Amino acid sequence: MSDACTHDCSNCTSDCDSRTEPQSLLEPMNPYSDVKNVIAVVSGKGGVGKSLITSLMASRMKAKNYKTAVLDADITGPSIPKIFGLDDARAQGDERGIQPKVSRGGVELMSVNLLLDDTTVPVIWRGPVIAGVVKQFWSEVCWGDVDYMFVDMPPGTGDVPLTVFQSLPIKGIIIVSSPQELVGMIVQKAVNMAKMMDIPVIGLVENMSYYECPDCGKRHSIFGESHIEEIAAKHGIDTIVRIPIDPAFAAACDAGKIEDVDVAWLDTIVEQIENKL
Repeated sequence: MSDACTHDCSNCTSDCDSRTEPQSLLEPMNPYSDVKNVIAVVSGKGGVGKSLITSLMASRMKAKNYKTAVLDADITGPSIPKIFGLDDARAQGDERGIQPKVSRGGVELMSVNLLLDDTTVPVIWRGPVIAGVVKQFWSEVCWGDVDYMFVDMPPGTGDVPLTVFQSLPIKGIIIVSSPQELVGMIVQKAVNMAKMMDIPVIGLVENMSYYECPDCGKRHSIFGESHIEEIAAKHGIDTIVRIPIDPAFAAACDAGKIEDVDVAWLDTIVEQIENKL
């Protein structure tokens, strides 16, 4: 840097260190937080059960005595507080930052619905504002000591997913889909975005994969035949999980008792997380 530098780079042609070194886009973590592993749960489209899988994964890891948290980045469609039975709760703050709410089972949570006076009022904000709120959930929430944080992402590959990938130290993603061929095509967009951002795919979950008749035990493909194996093989994804249609899942979400649901199907992804992150 020249002694005569004015620190105004707009009209400067010098190649000084401060100008040429790549700048990190990572948002600083709250100083009272120590989040060791951040995992994003993504989907190419809405309505495939992303928030369900996020909450089930967080509950599963907490049941294994890990300190677990959920950051609800789906700002315009927040459902995490209700799933965990905290839809009437409100987050408070102190000199350290915003304090996350804690579920009955001990999972820390932060969602925009924990900050709104009326959770039925729609969040009508533009992309940059929504992205800014997600970054605030990382830098201004006092998470404390967390082993695994799961980020419930909004669907698609727009502003907020890009902000999360660039601003948070994501170690891997879990992709959620359903069996329809259209969804399979959209899943590939999510996989390709992860590759472009150089983030590994931990596993692929096909929700609503089939319905198993409680009387005869026969499996029925309500939403069409599964293509999960083909998609996983095409993109070199080793871990796949197929979760059936089960009315108990919806009932548990509506009742705020997701932590009471025992989903052994997800244990293969839990093992991947424990062994590879």
